[in-house]
Amino acid sequence: MAEVSQIPAWVALFMGLYALGASIGELRVPGSWAAMLDDFENKPGLQFLTGIVLIGLGAAIYLTNPWNPADWLAVVVTVLGGGMALEGVVMLAFGKPYMHFARKLLGQVNRGWALFSAAIGIAFIVIALQRL
Repeated sequence: MAEVSQIPAWVALFMGLYALGASIGELRVPGSWAAMLDDFENKPGLQFLTGIVLIGLGAAIYLTNPWNPADWLAVVVTVLGGGMALEGVVMLAFGKPYMHFARKLLGQVNRGWALFSAAIGIAFIVIALQRL
């Protein structure tokens, strides 16, 4: 079991692995993220299920991560957890309009977004491994 002081690093590690894995998937099969956004925008059941998962994961991260204003990583992880939970509520309440907004915000989903996700993922992994 992880020590309380290491929880932000463990969460950052797994978030980094997620971001890196997702980016590799998009780079291997270009267009998969665009197809996924189409699914999210047009399938209310998928929006509902995603909203529930976001609330659950976000709440778990928010509630288990120790709040320590002196530790910037703990603050970032707590804010990300709260943001995930809030995004889940928005997904449940405004599924299709929210996904339409997300598509406009992201613009054309392309290789650049996948590379950005990979960079974020690698950064989270490196930061986490330095603390573990």
